[in-house]
Amino acid sequence: MHIAVIGTGYVGLVTGACFAEFGVEVTCVDVDAEKITRLASGDVPIYEPGLEQLVEKSSHAGRLRFTTDIKSAVEQALVIFLAVGTPPLEDGSPDLSFINSAARSIAEHMNGYKVIVTKSTVPIGTGERLRRLIREHQKIKTNFGIVSNPEFLREGAAINDFMRPDRVVIGSSDEEAIAIMRDLYRPLYLIETPVVITSLEAAELIKYAANAFLATKISFINEIASICDSIGCDVHDVARAMGMDKRIGSKFLHPGPGFGGSCFPKDTRALAATARSFGCESRIVNAVIEANRQQRAAMVPKIEKLVGGIKGKTIAVLGLSFKPETDDMREAPSIEIIRALLDKGAKIRAYDPAAMPEAAKILNDITFAEDEYDAANGADVLVFITEWNQFRALDMRRVKDLMKNPKIADLRNIYEPEDMHELGFDYVGVGR
Repeated sequence: MHIAVIGTGYVGLVTGACFAEFGVEVTCVDVDAEKITRLASGDVPIYEPGLEQLVEKSSHAGRLRFTTDIKSAVEQALVIFLAVGTPPLEDGSPDLSFINSAARSIAEHMNGYKVIVTKSTVPIGTGERLRRLIREHQKIKTNFGIVSNPEFLREGAAINDFMRPDRVVIGSSDEEAIAIMRDLYRPLYLIETPVVITSLEAAELIKYAANAFLATKISFINEIASICDSIGCDVHDVARAMGMDKRIGSKFLHPGPGFGGSCFPKDTRALAATARSFGCESRIVNAVIEANRQQRAAMVPKIEKLVGGIKGKTIAVLGLSFKPETDDMREAPSIEIIRALLDKGAKIRAYDPAAMPEAAKILNDITFAEDEYDAANGADVLVFITEWNQFRALDMRRVKDLMKNPKIADLRNIYEPEDMHELGFDYVGVGR
């Protein structure tokens, strides 16, 4: 089978590389000629563990190709994945201009039956709108199927999530398209991956509902952490006991500075906007969005109280990306926290294992350190914002000797308060 993936961003590139690993012939298409040239030469512009090796392997084998020629890609492919960006508009609803443009291009070059699949996260009803749009712009009238096949990829673990997913969701009313999609995902049958066959609309809603629920768990435990701070108990004890209840589960019960990234902030706002468009209320989702905003803002007074005034202080920040194992700075809590500290007159020296080039495009008033210890050198306080594994076992005695003042604001609860106090640090965590 030959497939085309339109869009070589995070989702598109992972999708194309993983299907090529399954033995499928894949053509990845993008309008960005510079990016296509880089990818064709083996230069992967996205930080994702294992992705560069996968792209190199399949490209060398001839199963994975990159082009700006959408015409040839569409003509060769039986299945065409739409994996272009759907950034949020001011009202929170997704901008569908890129996906509409891609659909029009597909329509113009269709030369037979095709299955058009939305991988991008799109609002409910998009599939049917694409069906109408493609029919209107077809130069050669031919039948086609529309499928919603949402992705559930975690940045930093995307390859494993694609190869060993919890489930595959296929939303369509076209039996031929469903059969083709089942055949495409046949390699996953060997590991007994559940396949959910549903309507277009349900599949479109599933992605939003899943991400909104996970975001709700994060905001809930952050709220419990705030209560723990007030009454003087440890949120980890509360979360651990909660997670032992199988109806709740332990995942996403980790307090911190709020959620970020390309999915949770965008998808919660999009779900709220979708609900409004259908005349429904989304009280819980709206509360989650507001709680996350407040959680980020609450981190600055926590640091300020620890330091005793921020103006003129040197603050070492460890971790900039929204989560470990990615260089993604989209909606990263570090951005708002650092900007608030800068507004109060702080000097910021930051280190991140992967995200500093991306962070430099957004935060141009900070200094970037060579490593963790360089960041801590002469600092009045050390702030952990992203929980990279390499931050979990630092030589804290060395860190203390390097710092001007031994103070730690651990916004990810990486270290134990008792251990830090014994070493002579003034320490504050989240809900501890």
